[in-house]
Amino acid sequence: MVNRSRRRSGQALLVWGLLVVAANLRASLTGVGPLLDRVQADLTLAPAVAGLLNTLPLLAFAALSPMVPRLAGRWGPERLLGGALVVLTLGIAVRWVPTAFALFAGTALIGAGIAVGNVLLPSLIKRDFPARVGLLTSAYATVMGGVAAVASGVAVPIGQVAPGGWYTALGCWIVLALMAIVLWLPQMRTPRPVSEAVRGHRLPWGSALAWAVTAFMGLQSLGFYVVVTWLPQVFQDSGVSAAAAGWLLFLFQAVAVSTSLAVPAVLRWARDQRAVATVSSAVVLAGYLGLLVAPGWALLWSVVLGLGGGACLVLALAFFSLRAQDAAVAGALSAMAQSIGYLLAAAGPVIFGLLHTVSSGWQASIILMCVAAAGQVIVAMVAGRGTVRTVSAK
Repeated sequence: MVNRSRRRSGQALLVWGLLVVAANLRASLTGVGPLLDRVQADLTLAPAVAGLLNTLPLLAFAALSPMVPRLAGRWGPERLLGGALVVLTLGIAVRWVPTAFALFAGTALIGAGIAVGNVLLPSLIKRDFPARVGLLTSAYATVMGGVAAVASGVAVPIGQVAPGGWYTALGCWIVLALMAIVLWLPQMRTPRPVSEAVRGHRLPWGSALAWAVTAFMGLQSLGFYVVVTWLPQVFQDSGVSAAAAGWLLFLFQAVAVSTSLAVPAVLRWARDQRAVATVSSAVVLAGYLGLLVAPGWALLWSVVLGLGGGACLVLALAFFSLRAQDAAVAGALSAMAQSIGYLLAAAGPVIFGLLHTVSSGWQASIILMCVAAAGQVIVAMVAGRGTVRTVSAK
């Protein structure tokens, strides 16, 4: 009885740790978009250069994701994740320094810390809660999206009233990062055997299904980071105030969080995820088409994009576990999909800003997103079923 009680309390602590880690995986990034006009003005940044603030983390995701399984095999996933949280916290602190160099350097460190968490969380869920993959994936996506939504909504108000302005609005998230370190310390003291983690498996480069999962991950991430970087600017150019644009971005993410709560029920009901992935991607496409045709209906398109985007995010994260035969393959698939997927996504904010600069409007940029969403509809039909199998590295 005592052992069972300890096991339950240990699992509860692990779940809380995972959820607070998840809360740190987007908030320090999504607060940038609503403040981007002030950042550009204060630091005299061109639109394409400003877009790098959300592209740098994606490049870090792409560069570091393939290394995470091997690093986890050497140090253990618990210790590696703890170290990543320290790097994330340091990045937020550096970004608080009021210089352009510190802003970009801190953002790169934040990206490095988040990259490790992105890869390890699906693998740890598959390892420790194999019967609750859909539920816990939805839970951590909901927490991640909910805190990210709050970060978008409060960015402008904090920047207006807090000493330090937008520097403080970006730096205040260090409190949440420190909380994650504290809650994760028990897992670092009693790590699981490394043999049960993600070590010793090659990335599944030869699997067509793995490439479909990678493409789905990349295209939905491209859409998410373009939206959180540039949607407030698109809305402001349609006559919306900066504060209202920030709250519309909050609405987009709040709707996405609400949608993500319904995904586990769908995953339990459906034999595979092809239909829900295809329909969700089509909803995203409808949102971009609406933004192109009637940009003044900002409220409606924020809701539509949130409805499709929330489901697509949970599905992309769940595919790492649902398409894998075990935790090791889940880690390898996660590393591959996030490496190539975020490399694709990294181009999004920069190209979106460049198209706006050369065309003196947002139409060309939004057409790009319509094409990306159409491609996501196609790959969703493949990524929604099957199992990726890899072999152990020699």
